Amino acid sequence: MSTFQNARFYTTVNHMKDLPPTRAEVAFVGRSNAGKSSAINTLANHARLARVSKTPGRTQHINFFELGNECFLVDLPGYGYAEVPEAVRAHWVELLGRYLQSRQSLIGLLLIMDARHPLKELDRKMLEFFRVTRRPVHILLSKADKLSRQEQSKVLALVKRELNDYPDVSVQMFSSLKKSGVEEVEQVVNSWFDQHLGQPAAEDEAEPEL
Repeated sequence: MSTFQNARFYTTVNHMKDLPPTRAEVAFVGRSNAGKSSAINTLANHARLARVSKTPGRTQHINFFELGNECFLVDLPGYGYAEVPEAVRAHWVELLGRYLQSRQSLIGLLLIMDARHPLKELDRKMLEFFRVTRRPVHILLSKADKLSRQEQSKVLALVKRELNDYPDVSVQMFSSLKKSGVEEVEQVVNSWFDQHLGQPAAEDEAEPEL
């Protein structure tokens, strides 16, 4: 059984002060409706582990999934378009930003992009935003099944060229529908966990209530 298939829902939080103590965690993030929840479900081989919706912005909190051995997957709110009140959107932005830059047990980021529309402005901002943490990012170009093999090769090559200035960022094609690319993601994430499990557990500084 793969690491992802051990995933079990653990908790959901909406404020930094409620984040649970963990040894190591890998977070999923992406534009609203990029296929983030579908990717999590495919990797975990569980159709309803993460809630999937055709309505952008349905992931409104930070959701934790336990993998065992004090390791977790984290589903973050989507960024970009979402049919929600501005006050709620502003809270998501602040929560997402503070989590990404201050969470000490966050060891890597899985950034989901629609393969048909990669590296949008907000995606680039996310890469720059996370770059200061000096932690790795692995991009999943989702919905690859919507492209022909030739188109996939062109998109992958284009994105790789665009990422030449980001030494800690890797990229691959991924399809939840075809369940393609799963093993590659597992290898990347397992390598992150393997590198960190031998290190002392990090403790986050106390966060004020939002």
